[in-house]
Amino acid sequence: MTRRPRFWLGLLLASNSVLLFARCVPVPASPLRGDEIGAASPAADDCIIAAGKRIPIGTRVVTWREPGGFNAYRTGKHFDRTKGLDGKQRYGERPGSPNSLEELRASVHQFVIHYDVCGTSRQCFKVLHDKRNLSVHFLLDVDGTVYQTLDVKERAWHATVANDGAVGVEIAHPGAWRSPLNADMRRWYERDQMGWRMKYPAWMRETGVRTEGYIPRPDRPDLIAGAVQGDEYHQFDFTAEQYAALARLIAGLNQALPRIQLAAPRDAAGAIIDRALTRADLLAFDGVVGHFHVQTNKQDPGPAFQWERVLRDAAALRGR
Repeated sequence: MTRRPRFWLGLLLASNSVLLFARCVPVPASPLRGDEIGAASPAADDCIIAAGKRIPIGTRVVTWREPGGFNAYRTGKHFDRTKGLDGKQRYGERPGSPNSLEELRASVHQFVIHYDVCGTSRQCFKVLHDKRNLSVHFLLDVDGTVYQTLDVKERAWHATVANDGAVGVEIAHPGAWRSPLNADMRRWYERDQMGWRMKYPAWMRETGVRTEGYIPRPDRPDLIAGAVQGDEYHQFDFTAEQYAALARLIAGLNQALPRIQLAAPRDAAGAIIDRALTRADLLAFDGVVGHFHVQTNKQDPGPAFQWERVLRDAAALRGR
């Protein structure tokens, strides 16, 4: 009699372990040398999806399949469902219609970083999907929550000529301005006793930020100025939570799709290029690019974005 409870307890624990590890299976190729990203995760909430494969990245990911997620497969508006489906597809197929991870690895070679000019991922998806009929694979909110709206195998519509071979992310951020602390910038930022913080405009009645009570603060306290496309822009930094999650996202994509190298376009002196590349140079580059590397009329992710930090942290997560 005393052995039966132990037997059933052991059987229950073994069954639960099997179920937990089956929920999130790492990509078999190119393991991450035993670190957190490459290990099987006991929870299913830290995986991105590429060609149906779940890749753990070690930070919260809300996919289109979950309650509270954003579904770019929906052929209709996400926020206003009174009119039903409109039949409009907001994404396309990549050349050759790759359906396996092996096929994706041969063709996908860039990760494009945008800021969304919307301030939160909820507002970004509302504008991108419902109003502009466009798409992007990932959204990164101010609190570091990653949203995946499409399988990486899809051709999202976010970066013109780069779309065929790129994965994209929209980072929640108000943007960059030519003149510092102008009226528009002041709608998004204010000072308190701890320094600058991001606030939400009065018209944004619902932010959708998942972390209750979270106050977005720039990772660096000062306003940053720098050149993009030959003009000077001013911008507050992204949040520390966004940088931490972005490094994990990039490392996970590099594991799944090794042609997305942990590198950005550099000039002869080794500095990150701050302007659009020629079409030929862009399409030949394997790695991480900004939207401003793709199009001459874009400034994102702006002068405050810490390229070296993100690449260094992603490389550390990959054991390099």
